[in-house]
Amino acid sequence: MIAALLLLLLTPQTGAPAAAVPAVRCLPENDGFITMRLRGNIEREVRWTEPALECTGMSRPDGKGLRVRFAGAFDGGELAIVFAAPELGIGRSARSVPVNVTLLDGAGERIYGTQGDSRCEFDAVEQRLIEDGAAPGRSYRISARGFCVAPARALDGEGSVLLTRFDFAGRVTADDSPAAPPAAAIP
Repeated sequence: MIAALLLLLLTPQTGAPAAAVPAVRCLPENDGFITMRLRGNIEREVRWTEPALECTGMSRPDGKGLRVRFAGAFDGGELAIVFAAPELGIGRSARSVPVNVTLLDGAGERIYGTQGDSRCEFDAVEQRLIEDGAAPGRSYRISARGFCVAPARALDGEGSVLLTRFDFAGRVTADDSPAAPPAAAIP
């Protein structure tokens, strides 16, 4: 069950057929990155940059806010981290944004989650429209830094991982369907 869920969650969901997805793994300038300090069941200083980094971002499935996913090689498998910010719209910049964090350890077949957005925060997050035609749809460069004050707990109840700090630059893409609200920049 956990292995099947991991496979689903580790595979980026773009909503577009594979042939329509551009070759951009993260950002058109290849300057996407994530740095983070993990403590607990995973003890690691992560510093991933392109081209070894994969990143995607989109509206959350419930339509409230956005989520950004980063993934890279990890102990013979893949480690992915998903930041979900229910109070942050695509294209908006802000400070002190609550965020839910999920870690997907493909090598150890474990999923860790903060299970709520009161345990982690984006200190600052900035989004800028990507003018490059290589990015899909209406895409934004998102950069953020933040921290967690409580660990992400294993879904099976055995273990936890604390993300003490993180800093990243990646991409979020707006759904341009009529049901999607327009993204507006916040000063």
